[in-house]
Amino acid sequence: MSATGYLLRQMVDRLEPGATLAEPLPPLNRVLYCHRGSFETGEGVRCAEDSAWYGASEVHLTAGPDGAVIWRWELAPDDSEAIRAQGDGVTSTENMAAPLDGPDPGSEWIMRCDSVKFPIGGNALTHTHQGPGIRCLKQGQIRIDTRGKSTHYLPGQAWFEPGPDPVYAQASELECTRFVRVMILPADLRGKSSIQYVNPEDLEKPKSQRYTGYVDEPIEH
Repeated sequence: MSATGYLLRQMVDRLEPGATLAEPLPPLNRVLYCHRGSFETGEGVRCAEDSAWYGASEVHLTAGPDGAVIWRWELAPDDSEAIRAQGDGVTSTENMAAPLDGPDPGSEWIMRCDSVKFPIGGNALTHTHQGPGIRCLKQGQIRIDTRGKSTHYLPGQAWFEPGPDPVYAQASELECTRFVRVMILPADLRGKSSIQYVNPEDLEKPKSQRYTGYVDEPIEH
């Protein structure tokens, strides 16, 4: 069992054009990122490609005229099973799940979704974060060095960073690279960066990564 009693899970839901869920997704803290196409919630909120939605209540989804590929992150009890979207023209797969040992379970949390983009050959200097998260590569290729290992990721592949472990990231030398991530962070970081550079000499160096924010919401847990 994790220290917080929670895990973070990423699902990939694929909906054919006009497909709708047979039943709504149950209440959970979740982020829905539109990777391809578009979708609309039962409340009439429309998400186009490269936008995201956050909610904690049950949610019904319908794909737009070009269908939808939705990257779905959920904060769930750590003994829970994956929730698969159901319906005609709907497929759902689990991409990754990871137990959370932080943030402090006695503190207030936020759920953040953003994307990180690198130019050709860009990198993220050795750093940590103040909370855990799952990243999923949207474009390009990336090498993640952490815990004495180097791992290469391709589009659609996900990885987990617990937060305190130092990470160095090297983006592709051939094309721009971008990933989308959802992190669980202390509430006092709302609107603030969670990154902390390990080496003091790196603080003033130019940084190649650029950020796009989608969700930064307080959550109950």
